[in-house]
Order: sequence, then C-alpha cells, then structure tokens
Amino acid sequence: HKEGGTRMAIKNRYIKVSFQKEGIHKFPGADTNPKYATGNWDDVSFLGFPHRHIFYFYVTLGVTHNDRDVEFIQFKRELERLFTKNVLHLDYQSCEMVAENLINYIEEHYPNRGVRVEVYEDNENGAILDNDLFN
Repeated sequence: HKEGGTRMAIKNRYIKVSFQKEGIHKFPGADTNPKYATGNWDDVSFLGFPHRHIFYFYVTLGVTHNDRDVEFIQFKRELERLFTKNVLHLDYQSCEMVAENLINYIEEHYPNRGVRVEVYEDNENGAILDNDLFN
C-alpha cells in the first residue's frame, strides 16, 4: 500500500515453472577454433565434443488474473512432455537455441502473453530470452 491507503495497480502477473532434463550437446569448432582452443587457462576445446549436462529450464508466462488462467502444474507438465527422451540429444544446440524453440512453442499455444525462458547448463551458466511482450 502507498501512504494514505491508496493501492498501487498491478502492472503484470506471471507464473513461473521449472524442470530439468539430462542432455548431451556439443559446440562444433570449439576444439579447433583458436578463440576457444587456446591451450591456456581459458581453453574450452572440450566443448567441441559431445558432453553431458543437466539442463535446467525456468519458464515465466504472463497470466491475466489471480485465479491463474493457466494452471502452473499443468503448464509445467505440458512443457516437460516436449522433451520425452530420458536423455536429450541436442547435437549442436546451445542454451539460446533451446530457449528460442521453447518460446516459439509457447507463443503458438499461449498467444499474446509475455514469455521468458531461461536454460542453464548444470544450473550454473545459461541463457535468458524474452519475447517482446515480456515486461
């Protein structure tokens, strides 16, 4: 409440779900490009080979009222079903690519809503993508 008893208007409402999946991917060229295969403390040439992560997903979706026009447990289960294999084989896909694909799916099935997708490798490093309706 603001001073004097007046209420502030709610600007945005969101739900947030999270889940995780084991996956394998690689960064083609990281083993040969001197920018990555430095042979020094910053060498990440190992990324050029298939390697395993636990991918952590955090998805924020705009809703229109307090009774949740999208129920978050159902939404979470729906998104988890997009990744049906026990181990995801993401090939060359980066966290950014996986997040963008997920945003595209959500926009198609839940149009005209703000969406933020975060995808992290081992819940440590990752990417955050928002659509243009996310505030």
